[in-house]
Amino acid sequence: MTKTKLSISILMVLILLLTACGGNNEGSTDEPLVVSGKNWTEQYVLSQILAVYIEENTDYTVDLQDGLGEVAVLQPALENSEIDMYVEYTGTGLEAVLDEQAEAGESSDSILNRVREGYQENYNATWLEPLGFENNYTLAYTDEADFEANTYSDIATLSENLTFGAPHAFYERQGDGYDAFKEAYSFDFASVESFDPNVMYQALIQGDVDVIPAFTTDGRIERENIQTTEDDLGFFPRYDAAIVIRQEILEQYPNLEETLNGLAGQISEEEMQQMNARIDIDGEDYQAVAREFLSSKGLIDN
Repeated sequence: MTKTKLSISILMVLILLLTACGGNNEGSTDEPLVVSGKNWTEQYVLSQILAVYIEENTDYTVDLQDGLGEVAVLQPALENSEIDMYVEYTGTGLEAVLDEQAEAGESSDSILNRVREGYQENYNATWLEPLGFENNYTLAYTDEADFEANTYSDIATLSENLTFGAPHAFYERQGDGYDAFKEAYSFDFASVESFDPNVMYQALIQGDVDVIPAFTTDGRIERENIQTTEDDLGFFPRYDAAIVIRQEILEQYPNLEETLNGLAGQISEEEMQQMNARIDIDGEDYQAVAREFLSSKGLIDN
């Protein structure tokens, strides 16, 4: 073989090696980011916000698998790399996933730090900066009810004459689910019902149940004049919303963490409640609501 042919052969081998190495580093970013979420209104909106925000602010594409299920479905999906990210709530991560208990009055920062450490150690997943709002539970009843209550303890004293209705997952959750909740307040409801989260409010308004664990960001609370009560024993932890994402994804997709943290502190409780109301009451489209919100905040171009 002549020196010229040998040099060309070596050069071609080097090019192939560099191409292969480049493919290993960059090729993973050709795969769409799998964004998921739970199967109720707020989560559909948040999934759309993530998907639209990523595609408008990066060169990455998104595979949106919204409404996949509750934490019992999403957490294994995250662990098995079937999804890459979704919005979770700190109290849920702490008690339903890590099986740890929040201390009475424990701060948002403390709970966030605990879930960050726990998810990193156990699941190689990262909690990004909180989105700005908390979605907690409040025991709620209609203004037409034949009773009045200001606290959960007030509801407990009346519970033997009341029907309680909650989402299916609430009865299955450990730590902050129905069994522990019932024990903490000594509830003795006349009967209990299980509903899809989006049906639960209608069941309350129609009088099928007397009390539900409403979400504080639900738009129907204000629009339907639903009465709320205080968790006077501090049973529920803080539920600050934040993106949970696989650490591997942050390593594979350059600048993604910085981009996603651009959503930090951008959504207030009032804004989330308004978006939820536009879906549940006004019948607007999830993606349209998400796009309008992001545009109003200057997070995407009009």
